[in-house]
Amino acid sequence: MVFFRQRKLVLKFYLSFGCLLIVAACSTRPTEKETQPATLDLISTDFAAGATIPKSFTCDGGDLSPALAWKTPPAATQSFALIADDPDAPVGTWVHWVVFDMPASLRSLPQNFPKDEQSADGTRQGKNDFEKIGYNGPCPPPGKVHRYFFKLYALDSKLNVHPGSSKKDVERAMQGHMLARGEYMGRYSH
Repeated sequence: MVFFRQRKLVLKFYLSFGCLLIVAACSTRPTEKETQPATLDLISTDFAAGATIPKSFTCDGGDLSPALAWKTPPAATQSFALIADDPDAPVGTWVHWVVFDMPASLRSLPQNFPKDEQSADGTRQGKNDFEKIGYNGPCPPPGKVHRYFFKLYALDSKLNVHPGSSKKDVERAMQGHMLARGEYMGRYSH
């Protein structure tokens, strides 16, 4: 009889412990803002995705920014941000372009976007790793092919950062505000 009571107590303990684990697991589910953002279709008419970036968009040419376009973002979008960088640089990821506070109504950036800190529509640009405002294109050392990623973010607010801000400042301000994300990649080597 004592054996069965002890077994019953052990069984109750494990059932209680199991219920606690289930409650804990349910309470740690990610919130909507912590879930993966939706996908934005980002394209360029200046080069195909994954293809070689033409010289006119590099330091070997005119150093023009490529034209970029995207489709309709989530309804709650209040602004866009764009970061272009090279993760294959010898010194670590090299930032080529930081753009933010683009109006929610915008669906493209034209080729050779002006290198102004702020445009009339409120679009702001940050400093790249060349210590310049606006776009500076691929300029890798001779050797291997580098990948250049253009990453577009649809955000539920404007960012509280100043023109000339760094990629790190912009990424910090975007935390918790990302609704959708798109990416486009090109390659370049000397």
